[in-house]
Amino acid sequence: MKIAITGLGRMGGQIAQKLAENGHEVIAHNRSHEPIDEAVTHGAIAAYNQQDVIDNFNGQPVVLWIMLPAEIIDTQLDKWLDILPAGSIVIDGGNSDYRGDSARADRAKAKGVSMLDIGTSGGVWGTINGFSMMVGGDEAAYNPIKPVLETLSQPNGGYHYFGPSGSGHYVKMVHNAIEYGMMESLAEGYRMLKEGPYHDIDLAAAGDVWQQSSVVTSWLNDLTRQALHENPELNDITGIVAESGEARWTLETAQQLNIAMPAIQAAFDVRLASQNGTTNFATKLLAAMRNKFGGHNINGQQ
Repeated sequence: MKIAITGLGRMGGQIAQKLAENGHEVIAHNRSHEPIDEAVTHGAIAAYNQQDVIDNFNGQPVVLWIMLPAEIIDTQLDKWLDILPAGSIVIDGGNSDYRGDSARADRAKAKGVSMLDIGTSGGVWGTINGFSMMVGGDEAAYNPIKPVLETLSQPNGGYHYFGPSGSGHYVKMVHNAIEYGMMESLAEGYRMLKEGPYHDIDLAAAGDVWQQSSVVTSWLNDLTRQALHENPELNDITGIVAESGEARWTLETAQQLNIAMPAIQAAFDVRLASQNGTTNFATKLLAAMRNKFGGHNINGQQ
């Protein structure tokens, strides 16, 4: 299938690579040229500006996957809508706020363009493990792009259509909020081992045992124990932990719905406190986890 990818960052670059290496015709676009050149080495076709993308579709409708930060999605989408031909499909695969998806879909529809919001999880391991994709938006646009989702999900990922505009990003938002709570629980537990009454407990060894058919066996625990094997004292990690926005949006929505979320609220508050200087072994471990699964800067930046 022919598809253009714009935004070749940590995950966008992987998506382009995985599709190109598995037989799809990928048009790779990015603001800076180096990621485009990298995508070309995996079989993608370079598009150094927006018009290059349009030209590569030879006047036919474009399938465009946008992988950009939430704070710029609206301005970038509008630029694309000005030039995309009618009948095109736009996929917002980033972590956009679901509360803006209906308006974005309406603007696209006014231009004759269909829009899907696809919350995408998998971190920097998606190329190897497969991506998990949560789809919302124009259902008529869902079936045509299934070959792309099928490839991206291989070998161990998955995808599902959840409903109208915003539902895909909503499911992904809640997923990320759960992630905050799970990470915080693991980090606090390992801190208890580190600072508890028994000195010199081998934290990485505890993680190894927990990863062998215990109730807390998980990918997050696996990455945590890897981080502890590599850096047992978490040296040179400040413990400042960024928050990407999705837990905040979840808590705002929960407040409107009068749904109590004490665990996720507490996990969110720990990250905010870390940004104001309240750091400890647990927040250092949170930063190490984020780096392991998402390639995030280990010292506090997105």
